[in-house]
Parts: sequence; structure tokens; C-alpha cells
Amino acid sequence: MKISRMNLFEGDSKLVAFFDIQTEEGIVAKGFRLINGPNGLFVGAPSEKGKDDKYYDNVILPKELKESLQTMAIDEYNKLKGGSPAQSGNAPF
Repeated sequence: MKISRMNLFEGDSKLVAFFDIQTEEGIVAKGFRLINGPNGLFVGAPSEKGKDDKYYDNVILPKELKESLQTMAIDEYNKLKGGSPAQSGNAPF
């Protein structure tokens, strides 16, 4: 798995970047978010708003894969920002 595109988001929002991933098989999943939460940066999955006005994830990943994706996203974000790799928080996915 690799990050195929990352767009940094400027401003005072907790959202710091959008990104897409691509699997080794060539499957692309779009719409992941990198969010600056109270415990540090974490990844938010693509989601849709339901008829009940709640948001539901479109992509469900196993815990180990989520952790790997979060590390890759934070490293890529820091590389694009020109900073050093940061510690990821233990915030929920």
C-alpha cells in the first residue's frame, strides 16, 4: 500500500490534509483525511452522511493496517511540510 496523492489543507482547521491510497493490486481508495486532534495527528476514513445525519465510514481497515496507514500518512505529511517525522497520537481512527 502507498499514498498516491496528498493535498495539504491550509488554514485554522483541524483538517491538515486529504489523501488517496493505492494497494499493490492497483485498487485506489480516495478521500482519507489527516486530522490534528487533541492527541496528535490521526487518519480519518472516507465517510458519507446517512439519512439520520450521522457519518458512516466507507472503508473499514483492520487495526494493524490502520496503524500502518497512519504512520505512512504522518510521514508523508511531514515530508511535504518539510518537517521531521512526528509521533502519532493514539487517537481513534
